[in-house]
Amino acid sequence: MFTGIIQDVGQIRSAYDFGTDARLQIGVGTMALSDCKVGDSVAVSGVCLTVTALEPRSFSADVSHETLSLTTLGSAVAGTRVNLEAALRVGDALGGHLVSGHVDGIGVIEAISVDGRSQRVTIRVPQSLARYVARKGSIAVDGVSLTVNDVDGATFGANLVPHTQQLTTCNEWTVGRCVNIEVDQLARYVERVLGQGQA
Repeated sequence: MFTGIIQDVGQIRSAYDFGTDARLQIGVGTMALSDCKVGDSVAVSGVCLTVTALEPRSFSADVSHETLSLTTLGSAVAGTRVNLEAALRVGDALGGHLVSGHVDGIGVIEAISVDGRSQRVTIRVPQSLARYVARKGSIAVDGVSLTVNDVDGATFGANLVPHTQQLTTCNEWTVGRCVNIEVDQLARYVERVLGQGQA
């Protein structure tokens, strides 16, 4: 589990194809890897990956064909900057919302505008995910926990405060960019419970 509070911005150093799968080597910036070990989970732009090897300032992870096809990691190349968050540990503060690292789909940034000191972004999600996005609810975009400010069909708006812009890859977002989307787990559980009630 993760919180959507990004700890570091790293960079993909290499991406090797192994048939339909891939192996990524990801360099870190300020993230301390001293507490990390092989088998631990790290969210890479919102995608939960398992550490397979460690170097002093980087780690490697294998990415399955399904993950490559359903997330933006499928188009990642050496030099791509990624948001990093280590898995939540007992006693850690839950500053964002509960994020599983299991991306639900790919969204597209439709608009970016200035809103005071913040940036206002409008993102379109796949139609199948629209019902899980609610005003004032939570959503993870490239692993970043955001609050939904408004919803219009399959699009939603959110604000990026200066702190978020400075410490994540959000400052690189442009119109047309694809982003990983994970909807709030609570919305899925509510749908499941309501669905059972109708059976």
